[in-house]
Amino acid sequence: MFSSFRGYQRAWLSGDLVAGLTVWAVLVPEALAYGAIAGVSPVVGLYAAPGALVLYAVFGSSKNLVVGPMAATAALSAAAVANLTTGGPGNFAAFTAMMALGVGGIALLAGLLRLGFLANFIAAPVLKGFVIGLALTIIVGQLPKIFGFEKGTGDFFEQAWDFLRHLGDTQWRTLLVGLTSFAIVMLLRRFAPAVPASLVAVAFGIAVVQIFDLSHHGVAIVGPIPSGLPSFGLPHELSLSDYFATSASAVGIMLVGFAEGLAAAKSFAGHDQLIDPNRELIGLGAANLGAGLSSGMVVNGSLSKTAVNHSAGARSQLSAVLAAALAVVTLLFLTGLFEKLPEATLGAIVIAALLELVDVASLVSLYHLSTRRLSKIYGVAARPDFIAAMAAMLGVLIFDTLPGLFIGIAASLLLLLYRASEPHIAQLGQVPGTSDQYSDVARHPTNTQVPDVVIVRVEGGLFFANADDTARVIHARVTDTHARTVILDAETIPYVDISGVRMLDRLSSDLEATGVRLVLAHDIGQVRDLFDAADAHALIDNVYPTVQEAVNHVT
Repeated sequence: MFSSFRGYQRAWLSGDLVAGLTVWAVLVPEALAYGAIAGVSPVVGLYAAPGALVLYAVFGSSKNLVVGPMAATAALSAAAVANLTTGGPGNFAAFTAMMALGVGGIALLAGLLRLGFLANFIAAPVLKGFVIGLALTIIVGQLPKIFGFEKGTGDFFEQAWDFLRHLGDTQWRTLLVGLTSFAIVMLLRRFAPAVPASLVAVAFGIAVVQIFDLSHHGVAIVGPIPSGLPSFGLPHELSLSDYFATSASAVGIMLVGFAEGLAAAKSFAGHDQLIDPNRELIGLGAANLGAGLSSGMVVNGSLSKTAVNHSAGARSQLSAVLAAALAVVTLLFLTGLFEKLPEATLGAIVIAALLELVDVASLVSLYHLSTRRLSKIYGVAARPDFIAAMAAMLGVLIFDTLPGLFIGIAASLLLLLYRASEPHIAQLGQVPGTSDQYSDVARHPTNTQVPDVVIVRVEGGLFFANADDTARVIHARVTDTHARTVILDAETIPYVDISGVRMLDRLSSDLEATGVRLVLAHDIGQVRDLFDAADAHALIDNVYPTVQEAVNHVT
């Protein structure tokens, strides 16, 4: 526990104190904004912060990671809770706190069971597409706040159409406040990145509402925010069955929060830091339990706030503990300052925070990660990362957040299986001017093919899904070349299962019956081990260390 404080040096103190103040300046307005995204009172976002920050400092493995309410998990929580409750605001807030407890309990259990590898099942392109779709959905839901009318319901396209239909209802004062707040955030980020842009925009919004009495001229404000500490403990309004009802959604939210937080922790880990996925799960679980027991909402590691923390000079989690203490001070004495905060300013802060997540350039780069040769080999699956990212993004835009995430994961796994089930089988020839080098004839047409011998290389694992197809291709190569010997270069076969071994053994026997001999070269590692274990005699007796030795023996 408190691993970031080990070996603490006095020289680090000033950097941690400055970083704590800076994180607090960013945390307060963003926590209020993300509370609104979660569908609860903005102060709920602030309730979640202190306990989450302190408990992550106790159990987490990163020195720099800052946890708190985040847009993605806030939106996921709002969508999940909306499907679980039909009660009023109090019931919605209770379910939101319970969702945090569910995420915390599941993450803590996963960490104790050492299930950190689960993050590997959310591929980076899937997460990218998911975040883009989620950001677009949140942005279109925040635009009505800036224009001064109520938001619509439904998926992204339904909300966008509703927004366009109601543009005639725009309140010009609200729009002016919202656009000015947005401009403040964007300009300060561009020209004065050291200044807490969100806090400046909040100060501006509160000031103009006070000076021009805009709350009496149609500009919606946050309204009364209860001061003081939140109530602690389990949401007493809910039953045990309600906890079970949230479990499925909590798993999905936990996976997203874990993947996002782990990426942030790794991005800012120094050479002397080891980010342990299992410890991160425990830290995430403890943080969410702290948030839920404080009447808060789901939290996870924040890339933006971690970047602020790191750039401000943080050397340990002391900066997060200081930010937590300042958040408590805010709850006790400063909530009244935020009651005049315009909803348009909150919407502008959220949109400004999310615009950088709409990373269209990354989608374009994923599309271009292909070649004509790959397209010839794999067809539409030659762009698996792009397809998975687009599946996740469109899934979010059309079917909502959690379904979109699982659509993206399913698409990436299906594409992986498809590509694995059809590995490229190269036909090799001798490289001119060499005595023992062989490469793909399709790539190097000047290579010399050995008479009456076909040399093939399976570029992928050999297992149940592709064993029969591999045998079919090898049979076809023998027929096309009228070869009397097949040399299988196994150097690029990283793994093989019993189906692959039995296929090769059967293939050897089938070819032998037609007067064609099958020999292997470069059987390495587990491939050789499984051949031995499976007692595949026809294969074991025809194995050579290199392709050249196999050629020398059969010619």
